[in-house]
Amino acid sequence: MRIDKLDMMPGPAEPAASPQPMEARRPKKLWRILGGCASATLFIVACTVLYHIVRDIDVNELRASFANLSSEQIMLACLFTALSYFMLTGYDALALRQIGSRGIGYPTTALASFTSYAVSFTLGFPLLTAGAVRLWVYGAKGLSAPKIASLTLIAGITFWLGMGLVLGFSLLTRPDAIADINHLAPNINLAIGAAIIAATAAYFIFIAVKPRRLVIQGWKLSLPSWRVTIGQVILGVADVCAGGGILFVLLPTDPATSFGTFIAAYVFAHILGLASHAPAGAGVFETTMLLSLSHIPPGRLLGAILLYRLFYYLVPFVLALLLLGLHEIQKRLQTYKTSSHDEEDESPAGQ
Repeated sequence: MRIDKLDMMPGPAEPAASPQPMEARRPKKLWRILGGCASATLFIVACTVLYHIVRDIDVNELRASFANLSSEQIMLACLFTALSYFMLTGYDALALRQIGSRGIGYPTTALASFTSYAVSFTLGFPLLTAGAVRLWVYGAKGLSAPKIASLTLIAGITFWLGMGLVLGFSLLTRPDAIADINHLAPNINLAIGAAIIAATAAYFIFIAVKPRRLVIQGWKLSLPSWRVTIGQVILGVADVCAGGGILFVLLPTDPATSFGTFIAAYVFAHILGLASHAPAGAGVFETTMLLSLSHIPPGRLLGAILLYRLFYYLVPFVLALLLLGLHEIQKRLQTYKTSSHDEEDESPAGQ
């Protein structure tokens, strides 16, 4: 009976053990809630500002931006779009090299890269959407989920290296012009630009001294070497400039807008659009560009942005869906042929 009473009494470890998982989950849950609220707030504020800007737009100016588009502008926009997505395939190629998966050919790499970016750019939530598409394409080639996750993260590092360097260089070289965009003093813009460049240099030194590895809850990721990082920087900067070039060539001719000033506004708008988690940064990107390039008539600028979305988001998104559909059909046909061939090989043995 004594043993039974002791067994019925709560043990000393049980009360202490139960609150710990809850305590550990609370910060994560809180950050998720705060992050969601911040994204929603940014999206709502941007849409509100965008509404007040758009309601004053002259419809005739909007139509004129489409009507006045030259064949040269269309050709250049197509060229910069192709160049940007070509650079994005290099993101995956470098990442595959870093994780030791060199057996995957460039056609598969190009398909996975193009479709994952085209889908994630349009739908938002890039880690989720791009990762899912890459898993679909690379998984069929035998690449494991942890390696695909590593690939996605390394490609993300390439993207942010390019964004950071372009923004930092713009802030350092054109602090006065960018002050009209972010409404900060030129000295503050210089300080921010110097801090971005210094942070990038510190990261480069950090990985150049010796091989570095991240360990997150048992998941290990070897950071790219300094040689791979140089390739990431070149690809990232070229991609950002090509992506910005699409919108730049679609803008109405304006000598007051240099590419150096414009690309800073473009990077600002792009980063805020990503932070909002809105599909394609809708609303946030437009608002930032309209406020940054206020000297351009809003109707003309909005028309150029709509064309930019057509070239960089809508057309690649539709093409990506078609390519993924064809890829799935081809994969199923190969599976069917393989199974039919195996049945033919087995049939004489069974007779």
